Amino acid sequence: MGNDFKSRDKFTTIIDAALKVFGEKGYYNATISEIARAAGVSEATIYEYFGSKEDLLFAIPGEITRQAVDFLEGMAPFIRGAANKIRAIVYGYYRLYKENPYYSSLVLLNLKHNRKFMDAEGYQAVKKAAAILLEAIKEGMESGEFRKDIDPYLVRSILLGTIEHIFFRWHLKERREELPDFVDPLLEILTRGIGKPPEPRTYQINISIPSEGASGTPPAG
Repeated sequence: MGNDFKSRDKFTTIIDAALKVFGEKGYYNATISEIARAAGVSEATIYEYFGSKEDLLFAIPGEITRQAVDFLEGMAPFIRGAANKIRAIVYGYYRLYKENPYYSSLVLLNLKHNRKFMDAEGYQAVKKAAAILLEAIKEGMESGEFRKDIDPYLVRSILLGTIEHIFFRWHLKERREELPDFVDPLLEILTRGIGKPPEPRTYQINISIPSEGASGTPPAG
């Protein structure tokens, strides 16, 4: 078991070093030798864990996203209400991308449009994170918290697309502007659209029309 721990620790060390080197130099400009120096291991050791530089690149999102997914799954049972779960998930994306700019840069600028990445093992953790968000949307539809006529896949795309667009521009501007906390404004707009509409109110109006002569005045004539 001790060797397993050492192996896992070395794997994580290489992932962290690769993320830093890729983030600073870009994937295409980075070399395995630079990553090996940053990790304090030999190039041969890296190739023991990863078959190529591309395999190493594809492993990074799987490792980092897996940690975020584990956190979300552990927290989910203690959150009541679909809207609150969605807020926690979206904030998790926000915090992950903002506090790990090398990671969000790598994902959005290098991996998002790489078809080969979608077939890699590391992509499974990314899919699992998106699935957790989808389940929260479906939960709200089933409980009546959200409208039942919405498309949950479209709602998920709106959320993830907005997050990715904001961070994509953040990176293109080289983080010259402070990133605002857009989570609550985004969810306010979204939940107004997908939230269950209020039940229509009914009013009962009673009108009493006095009969002729009811006021005590004798009828004319």
